[in-house]
Amino acid sequence: MSNMIVFNLESLGVPHASKCPPERLVEVDPSYKSWEQDNVNDGSIRCGIWEATPGSHRSVRGESWEHCTPLSGVMDLIEDGKEPRRLKAGDTFVMRPGFVGTWRSIKTVRKLWVIVSSPEAG
Repeated sequence: MSNMIVFNLESLGVPHASKCPPERLVEVDPSYKSWEQDNVNDGSIRCGIWEATPGSHRSVRGESWEHCTPLSGVMDLIEDGKEPRRLKAGDTFVMRPGFVGTWRSIKTVRKLWVIVSSPEAG
């Protein structure tokens, strides 16, 4: 087994498809796809590719830390009490534990993500 994983963006495999939980839906009804590429330390460190169709949902980080780099699309990320941030392919950002806001996908967004959670956070 190699200790290096290369993400083949042209052949990610079968995605896990999901919808926004009703209690987090803001507008429209975005659909999500996720391709987890690695998972270590009993799931406390995970990474992969995620895609969201246009729409808005509440984003609540809880106790996890997430690094994101959009690969395509356009989105607004609006932290509660802050100005909206327009993000697009090539931008990079981190949502720290405790982040709460609204994620608005304007054009279908595909992002690379890395999530770090404490083992107690599940």
